[in-house]
Amino acid sequence: MAQKRIDNLDYSVVEQIAEHYKSILTLIGEDVERDGLKKTPMRAAKALAYLTSGYRRNPAAVLRSAIFDYSGSKMVIVRDIEFYSLCEHHILPFYGHISIGYIPDGGIVGLSKIARLVEVFARRLQVQERLTKEICNALSDILNTTGVIVYCEAEHLCMKMRGVEKEDSVTSTIEYDGVFSDAAYRQEFFNLLHIKK
Repeated sequence: MAQKRIDNLDYSVVEQIAEHYKSILTLIGEDVERDGLKKTPMRAAKALAYLTSGYRRNPAAVLRSAIFDYSGSKMVIVRDIEFYSLCEHHILPFYGHISIGYIPDGGIVGLSKIARLVEVFARRLQVQERLTKEICNALSDILNTTGVIVYCEAEHLCMKMRGVEKEDSVTSTIEYDGVFSDAAYRQEFFNLLHIKK
């Protein structure tokens, strides 16, 4: 009989994480036996398994499952892909939208696979800069393109609810390769997104 798994993580590991959450709650002064908290350690462990499920997914396998021969488009853009991730410095959420453009060189990928690729990398402990680069690199390495560009805009709870507490701050990152090293291609991408850069 196959061992029970939660988001592709062994159930025994999830149980261990729950025990650690129980210890943490006790250390901060909570009573883990009170009604509201009795099931919290396991709920938190299951949530963490889901929020880090990207470690257990292969980005190449995600993309290669839907690559098709095609060379007709000058630029393909999937814009405003929402994502939620956890900052590796404080394990607090950051979230926003990612827009991706690429120029096919004999092949295209199913549009949903681009969104799934974002999830693979967002569902890990991250920093926004690396998230943007990993998505760009994966598309460049796996898909035949003449260039890839990734634009990410996000809000970070580690800046909003602790530390400097700047509630309105937004961070933008961009990564590109190939023909997008040419400013004219980048400008075309941003024009199509209706963003002035």
